Amino acid sequence: MVELAEIFRRHGAKYREKYAERMPFTHRQAMQAIEQCRTEAFGGHVYNCQDCDETLYSYHSCKNRHCPKCQNGTAEEWLGKQKDLLLPTPYFMVTFTIPAGLRWMVRSHQKLLYNLLFRASAAATQQLARDSRFVGGQIGMVGVLHTWTRELNYHPHVHYLVPGGGLSQDGQSWLPVKKDFLVPVKPLSILFRAKFRDGLKKTDLFALVPNETWTQDWVVHCQPVGNGMAALKYLAPYIFRVAISNNRILKLEDGQVTFRYTASDTGKTRYCTVIAEEFIRRFLQHVLPKGFIKVRYYGFFSSGNRHRLRQARKLLGDYSSTWSSDGHQANASPPDPALRCPRCGQVMQLAQTLKPQYWRPP
Repeated sequence: MVELAEIFRRHGAKYREKYAERMPFTHRQAMQAIEQCRTEAFGGHVYNCQDCDETLYSYHSCKNRHCPKCQNGTAEEWLGKQKDLLLPTPYFMVTFTIPAGLRWMVRSHQKLLYNLLFRASAAATQQLARDSRFVGGQIGMVGVLHTWTRELNYHPHVHYLVPGGGLSQDGQSWLPVKKDFLVPVKPLSILFRAKFRDGLKKTDLFALVPNETWTQDWVVHCQPVGNGMAALKYLAPYIFRVAISNNRILKLEDGQVTFRYTASDTGKTRYCTVIAEEFIRRFLQHVLPKGFIKVRYYGFFSSGNRHRLRQARKLLGDYSSTWSSDGHQANASPPDPALRCPRCGQVMQLAQTLKPQYWRPP
Protein backbone atom coordinates (compact mmCIF):
# COMPACT_ATOMS: atom_id res chain seq x y z
CA MET A 1 0.00 0.00 0.00
CA VAL A 2 1.28 3.48 -0.90
CA GLU A 3 1.21 5.98 1.95
CA LEU A 4 1.05 9.75 1.94
CA ALA A 5 4.42 9.79 3.73
CA GLU A 6 6.04 7.93 0.84
CA ILE A 7 4.71 10.48 -1.67
CA PHE A 8 6.19 13.27 0.44
CA ARG A 9 9.52 11.46 0.75
CA ARG A 10 9.84 10.92 -2.99
CA HIS A 11 8.47 14.20 -4.30
CA GLY A 12 8.35 16.58 -1.34
CA ALA A 13 11.88 17.95 -1.72
CA LYS A 14 11.24 18.97 -5.33
CA TYR A 15 7.91 20.53 -4.33
CA ARG A 16 9.51 22.53 -1.50
CA GLU A 17 12.32 23.67 -3.78
CA LYS A 18 9.91 24.81 -6.50
CA TYR A 19 7.65 26.83 -4.21
CA ALA A 20 10.33 27.87 -1.70
CA GLU A 21 9.22 31.01 0.18
CA ARG A 22 5.65 30.78 -1.14
CA MET A 23 4.95 27.80 1.13
CA PRO A 24 3.46 28.63 4.55
CA PHE A 25 5.44 27.29 7.51
CA THR A 26 2.47 25.10 8.50
CA HIS A 27 2.65 23.31 5.14
CA ARG A 28 6.36 22.58 5.55
CA GLN A 29 5.79 21.49 9.13
CA ALA A 30 2.97 19.09 8.18
CA MET A 31 5.00 17.57 5.36
CA GLN A 32 8.02 16.91 7.56
CA ALA A 33 5.94 15.49 10.40
CA ILE A 34 4.09 13.10 8.10
CA GLU A 35 7.32 12.03 6.38
CA GLN A 36 8.91 11.16 9.73
CA CYS A 37 5.84 9.73 11.49
CA ARG A 38 6.57 6.38 13.15
CA THR A 39 10.20 6.39 12.07
CA GLU A 40 13.39 6.56 14.14
CA ALA A 41 13.22 10.37 13.88
CA PHE A 42 10.63 10.51 16.68
CA GLY A 43 12.19 7.78 18.80
CA GLY A 44 10.30 4.86 20.24
CA HIS A 45 10.73 1.53 22.01
CA VAL A 46 12.31 -1.83 21.30
CA TYR A 47 10.45 -4.94 22.52
CA ASN A 48 11.80 -8.45 22.85
CA CYS A 49 10.06 -11.82 23.08
CA GLN A 50 11.73 -13.97 25.71
CA ASP A 51 10.26 -17.16 24.21
CA CYS A 52 11.42 -16.92 20.57
CA ASP A 53 13.82 -13.94 20.74
CA GLU A 54 11.76 -11.92 18.22
CA THR A 55 12.57 -8.17 18.29
CA LEU A 56 9.99 -5.50 17.49
CA TYR A 57 10.61 -1.78 16.96
CA SER A 58 7.74 0.55 17.84
CA TYR A 59 8.33 4.15 16.77
CA HIS A 60 6.40 7.16 18.05
CA SER A 61 3.85 8.99 15.95
CA CYS A 62 4.15 12.63 14.89
CA LYS A 63 0.74 13.58 16.40
CA ASN A 64 0.17 16.09 13.62
CA ARG A 65 -3.56 16.59 13.15
CA HIS A 66 -3.22 16.29 9.37
CA CYS A 67 -1.43 12.93 9.47
CA PRO A 68 -3.58 9.98 8.32
CA LYS A 69 -1.73 7.60 10.66
CA CYS A 70 -2.18 9.69 13.79
CA GLN A 71 -5.93 10.25 13.40
CA ASN A 72 -6.80 6.54 13.52
CA GLY A 73 -8.74 5.74 16.68
CA THR A 74 -9.09 9.35 17.85
CA ALA A 75 -12.78 9.44 16.97
CA GLU A 76 -13.55 6.81 19.59
CA GLU A 77 -11.51 8.70 22.19
CA TRP A 78 -13.47 11.87 21.41
CA LEU A 79 -16.78 10.03 21.65
CA GLY A 80 -15.91 8.84 25.14
CA LYS A 81 -15.53 12.45 26.28
CA GLN A 82 -18.77 13.76 24.76
CA LYS A 83 -21.35 12.22 27.11
CA ASP A 84 -22.41 15.69 28.22
CA LEU A 85 -23.66 16.42 24.70
CA LEU A 86 -26.17 13.59 24.79
CA LEU A 87 -29.84 14.47 25.14
CA PRO A 88 -32.81 12.13 24.56
CA THR A 89 -34.05 13.99 21.50
CA PRO A 90 -33.64 13.79 17.71
CA TYR A 91 -30.51 15.45 16.30
CA PHE A 92 -29.90 17.32 13.04
CA MET A 93 -26.85 17.94 10.87
CA VAL A 94 -26.77 21.47 9.46
CA THR A 95 -24.14 22.26 6.80
CA PHE A 96 -23.06 25.68 5.51
CA THR A 97 -20.95 26.01 2.35
CA ILE A 98 -18.88 28.93 1.06
CA PRO A 99 -19.94 29.77 -2.55
CA ALA A 100 -17.44 28.99 -5.31
CA GLY A 101 -16.83 32.67 -6.12
CA LEU A 102 -15.45 33.32 -2.63
CA ARG A 103 -13.23 30.26 -2.22
CA TRP A 104 -10.11 31.86 -3.69
CA MET A 105 -10.35 34.59 -1.08
CA VAL A 106 -10.96 32.17 1.78
CA ARG A 107 -7.96 30.06 0.73
CA SER A 108 -5.71 33.14 0.78
CA HIS A 109 -7.02 34.41 4.15
CA GLN A 110 -7.88 31.19 5.91
CA LYS A 111 -7.74 32.08 9.59
CA LEU A 112 -9.75 35.28 9.18
CA LEU A 113 -12.45 33.83 6.94
CA TYR A 114 -12.75 30.41 8.57
CA ASN A 115 -13.50 32.27 11.81
CA LEU A 116 -16.07 34.41 9.98
CA LEU A 117 -17.65 31.27 8.49
CA PHE A 118 -18.12 29.86 12.00
CA ARG A 119 -19.46 33.11 13.48
CA ALA A 120 -21.91 33.86 10.67
CA SER A 121 -23.32 30.34 10.38
CA ALA A 122 -23.69 29.79 14.13
CA ALA A 123 -25.28 33.21 14.68
CA ALA A 124 -27.72 32.71 11.81
CA THR A 125 -28.86 29.32 13.10
CA GLN A 126 -29.29 30.50 16.67
CA GLN A 127 -31.19 33.62 15.60
CA LEU A 128 -33.63 31.67 13.45
CA ALA A 129 -34.07 29.01 16.12
CA ARG A 130 -35.13 31.65 18.66
CA ASP A 131 -38.14 32.46 16.45
CA SER A 132 -41.27 31.09 18.14
CA ARG A 133 -42.45 29.64 14.79
CA PHE A 134 -39.58 27.15 14.89
CA VAL A 135 -37.82 26.32 18.18
CA GLY A 136 -38.51 29.41 20.23
CA GLY A 137 -35.52 29.10 22.55
CA GLN A 138 -31.79 28.58 22.92
CA ILE A 139 -30.29 25.63 21.04
CA GLY A 140 -26.96 23.85 21.33
CA MET A 141 -24.51 23.42 18.44
CA VAL A 142 -21.22 21.62 17.95
CA GLY A 143 -19.54 22.46 14.66
CA VAL A 144 -16.55 21.19 12.70
CA LEU A 145 -14.79 22.75 9.71
CA HIS A 146 -14.17 20.76 6.53
CA THR A 147 -12.34 22.07 3.48
CA TRP A 148 -12.20 19.27 0.90
CA THR A 149 -14.19 17.29 -1.61
CA ARG A 150 -13.61 13.60 -2.23
CA GLU A 151 -11.25 14.54 -5.06
CA LEU A 152 -9.27 16.78 -2.65
CA ASN A 153 -10.50 19.97 -4.26
CA TYR A 154 -10.98 23.06 -2.08
CA HIS A 155 -14.53 23.29 -0.72
CA PRO A 156 -14.76 24.98 2.72
CA HIS A 157 -17.89 24.19 4.73
CA VAL A 158 -19.01 23.69 8.32
CA HIS A 159 -21.06 20.80 9.74
CA TYR A 160 -23.11 21.38 12.91
CA LEU A 161 -24.73 18.77 15.12
CA VAL A 162 -27.86 20.27 16.70
CA PRO A 163 -30.37 18.69 19.12
CA GLY A 164 -33.98 18.88 17.98
CA GLY A 165 -35.21 21.40 20.49
CA GLY A 166 -34.20 24.25 22.74
CA LEU A 167 -34.36 25.66 26.22
CA SER A 168 -36.84 28.41 27.02
CA GLN A 169 -35.47 31.79 28.04
CA ASP A 170 -36.31 31.23 31.69
CA GLY A 171 -34.79 27.75 31.58
CA GLN A 172 -37.96 26.11 32.89
CA SER A 173 -39.15 24.38 29.72
CA TRP A 174 -37.76 22.21 26.95
CA LEU A 175 -39.17 23.23 23.55
CA PRO A 176 -39.15 20.26 21.14
CA VAL A 177 -39.13 20.76 17.38
CA LYS A 178 -41.56 19.20 14.96
CA LYS A 179 -40.59 15.79 13.61
CA ASP A 180 -37.76 15.94 11.01
CA PHE A 181 -37.80 19.75 10.97
CA LEU A 182 -35.45 22.15 12.75
CA VAL A 183 -35.51 25.49 10.88
CA PRO A 184 -36.37 26.43 7.26
CA VAL A 185 -33.31 26.21 5.02
CA LYS A 186 -34.09 29.07 2.62
CA PRO A 187 -34.36 31.81 5.29
CA LEU A 188 -31.34 30.29 7.04
CA SER A 189 -29.31 30.60 3.84
CA ILE A 190 -30.29 34.24 3.40
CA LEU A 191 -29.49 35.07 7.00
CA PHE A 192 -26.13 33.28 6.80
CA ARG A 193 -25.20 35.22 3.66
CA ALA A 194 -26.17 38.54 5.27
CA LYS A 195 -24.15 37.90 8.43
CA PHE A 196 -21.12 36.80 6.44
CA ARG A 197 -21.40 39.96 4.33
CA ASP A 198 -21.69 42.17 7.42
CA GLY A 199 -18.59 40.56 8.89
CA LEU A 200 -16.62 40.90 5.67
CA LYS A 201 -17.51 44.60 5.44
CA LYS A 202 -15.31 45.15 8.49
CA THR A 203 -12.25 44.04 6.50
CA ASP A 204 -10.38 45.35 3.45
CA LEU A 205 -11.45 42.25 1.51
CA PHE A 206 -15.06 43.29 0.99
CA ALA A 207 -14.27 45.51 -2.01
CA LEU A 208 -12.79 42.51 -3.84
CA VAL A 209 -16.02 40.49 -3.80
CA PRO A 210 -18.16 40.56 -6.98
CA ASN A 211 -21.61 42.06 -6.38
CA GLU A 212 -23.41 38.97 -7.68
CA THR A 213 -22.03 37.00 -4.74
CA TRP A 214 -24.55 38.73 -2.49
CA THR A 215 -27.56 37.94 -4.68
CA GLN A 216 -26.89 34.26 -5.47
CA ASP A 217 -28.15 31.40 -3.32
CA TRP A 218 -25.74 30.15 -0.64
CA VAL A 219 -25.93 26.41 -0.07
CA VAL A 220 -27.27 25.27 3.32
CA HIS A 221 -28.45 21.73 4.12
CA CYS A 222 -30.32 20.39 7.15
CA GLN A 223 -31.08 16.71 7.74
CA PRO A 224 -32.11 14.51 10.69
CA VAL A 225 -29.35 12.11 11.81
CA GLY A 226 -30.90 10.12 14.63
CA ASN A 227 -30.75 10.22 18.41
CA GLY A 228 -28.08 10.54 21.08
CA MET A 229 -24.95 8.51 20.54
CA ALA A 230 -25.91 7.64 16.96
CA ALA A 231 -25.75 11.34 16.14
CA LEU A 232 -22.37 11.77 17.83
CA LYS A 233 -21.00 8.76 15.97
CA TYR A 234 -22.25 10.37 12.78
CA LEU A 235 -20.26 13.53 13.56
CA ALA A 236 -17.06 11.99 14.97
CA PRO A 237 -15.52 10.97 11.62
CA TYR A 238 -16.04 14.52 10.33
CA ILE A 239 -13.96 15.83 13.23
CA PHE A 240 -10.93 13.56 12.88
CA ARG A 241 -10.96 12.70 9.18
CA VAL A 242 -7.99 14.07 7.24
CA ALA A 243 -8.14 15.13 3.59
CA ILE A 244 -7.21 11.63 2.41
CA SER A 245 -6.54 8.34 4.17
CA ASN A 246 -3.70 6.03 3.19
CA ASN A 247 -6.07 3.25 2.15
CA ARG A 248 -7.46 5.45 -0.63
CA ILE A 249 -4.05 5.91 -2.26
CA LEU A 250 -3.58 3.12 -4.80
CA LYS A 251 -0.46 3.83 -6.86
CA LEU A 252 2.62 6.02 -7.10
CA GLU A 253 4.13 5.35 -10.51
CA ASP A 254 6.03 7.46 -13.05
CA GLY A 255 5.57 10.56 -10.93
CA GLN A 256 1.79 10.17 -10.79
CA VAL A 257 -0.54 9.39 -7.89
CA THR A 258 -3.76 7.40 -8.31
CA PHE A 259 -6.38 7.42 -5.56
CA ARG A 260 -9.97 6.27 -5.29
CA TYR A 261 -13.06 8.10 -4.08
CA THR A 262 -16.79 7.54 -3.88
CA ALA A 263 -18.87 9.68 -6.22
CA SER A 264 -21.42 11.62 -4.20
CA ASP A 265 -24.07 11.48 -6.95
CA THR A 266 -23.97 7.75 -7.74
CA GLY A 267 -22.18 6.17 -4.76
CA LYS A 268 -19.87 4.35 -7.18
CA THR A 269 -16.11 4.08 -6.78
CA ARG A 270 -14.12 6.29 -9.11
CA TYR A 271 -10.42 6.88 -9.64
CA CYS A 272 -8.35 10.04 -10.01
CA THR A 273 -4.77 10.20 -11.34
CA VAL A 274 -2.72 13.39 -11.03
CA ILE A 275 0.97 14.22 -11.07
CA ALA A 276 2.62 14.07 -7.65
CA GLU A 277 3.08 17.84 -7.49
CA GLU A 278 -0.64 18.41 -8.03
CA PHE A 279 -1.51 15.75 -5.45
CA ILE A 280 0.73 17.43 -2.86
CA ARG A 281 -0.77 20.83 -3.70
CA ARG A 282 -4.30 19.51 -3.27
CA PHE A 283 -3.46 17.94 0.08
CA LEU A 284 -1.61 20.94 1.51
CA GLN A 285 -4.40 23.41 0.79
CA HIS A 286 -6.34 21.63 3.55
CA VAL A 287 -3.65 22.11 6.20
CA LEU A 288 -5.16 24.43 8.80
CA PRO A 289 -3.50 27.59 10.15
CA LYS A 290 -1.42 27.14 13.29
CA GLY A 291 -3.55 27.06 16.44
CA PHE A 292 -6.83 27.13 14.53
CA ILE A 293 -9.68 25.45 16.43
CA LYS A 294 -11.69 23.34 13.99
CA VAL A 295 -14.30 22.09 16.51
CA ARG A 296 -16.46 24.72 18.22
CA TYR A 297 -19.40 24.73 20.63
CA TYR A 298 -22.30 27.21 20.70
CA GLY A 299 -25.50 27.87 22.62
CA PHE A 300 -25.97 25.65 25.65
CA PHE A 301 -23.06 23.47 24.42
CA SER A 302 -20.60 26.35 24.89
CA SER A 303 -18.40 26.24 27.98
CA GLY A 304 -20.04 29.32 29.49
CA ASN A 305 -23.54 27.86 29.18
CA ARG A 306 -23.11 24.29 30.39
CA HIS A 307 -25.36 25.09 33.37
CA ARG A 308 -28.19 25.50 30.85
CA LEU A 309 -27.26 22.18 29.26
CA ARG A 310 -27.55 20.55 32.68
CA GLN A 311 -30.98 22.14 33.05
CA ALA A 312 -32.02 20.79 29.65
CA ARG A 313 -30.90 17.32 30.66
CA LYS A 314 -32.84 17.61 33.90
CA LEU A 315 -36.00 18.53 32.01
CA LEU A 316 -35.57 15.75 29.46
CA GLY A 317 -34.25 13.05 31.76
CA ASP A 318 -30.58 12.13 32.05
CA TYR A 319 -29.80 8.77 30.52
CA SER A 320 -26.22 9.36 29.43
CA SER A 321 -24.11 10.32 32.43
CA THR A 322 -22.97 6.80 33.31
CA TRP A 323 -22.58 5.35 29.84
CA SER A 324 -19.63 5.45 27.47
CA SER A 325 -19.60 5.54 23.68
CA ASP A 326 -19.70 1.76 23.35
CA GLY A 327 -22.62 1.29 25.75
CA HIS A 328 -20.59 0.15 28.77
CA GLN A 329 -20.46 1.99 32.06
CA ALA A 330 -18.07 4.89 31.85
CA ASN A 331 -16.26 3.97 35.06
CA ALA A 332 -15.37 0.51 33.77
CA SER A 333 -12.06 1.28 32.06
CA PRO A 334 -10.72 -1.66 30.00
CA PRO A 335 -7.23 -2.94 30.75
CA ASP A 336 -4.39 -1.85 28.49
CA PRO A 337 -3.81 -4.48 25.78
CA ALA A 338 -0.42 -6.20 26.01
CA LEU A 339 1.92 -6.12 23.03
CA ARG A 340 2.20 -9.68 21.75
CA CYS A 341 4.85 -11.31 19.64
CA PRO A 342 3.85 -11.50 15.96
CA ARG A 343 5.66 -14.86 15.69
CA CYS A 344 4.59 -16.88 18.75
CA GLY A 345 1.90 -14.72 20.39
CA GLN A 346 3.59 -14.36 23.77
CA VAL A 347 3.66 -11.04 25.66
CA MET A 348 6.72 -8.99 24.65
CA GLN A 349 8.94 -7.16 27.14
CA LEU A 350 10.32 -3.64 26.82
CA ALA A 351 14.04 -3.94 26.07
CA GLN A 352 15.13 -0.42 25.14
CA THR A 353 13.87 3.15 24.80
CA LEU A 354 14.98 5.01 21.66
CA LYS A 355 15.50 8.76 22.01
CA PRO A 356 14.19 11.03 19.25
CA GLN A 357 16.73 12.19 16.73
CA TYR A 358 17.41 15.89 16.33
CA TRP A 359 14.31 17.39 14.72
CA ARG A 360 15.24 20.10 12.27
CA PRO A 361 12.76 22.83 11.37
CA PRO A 362 11.22 22.33 7.90
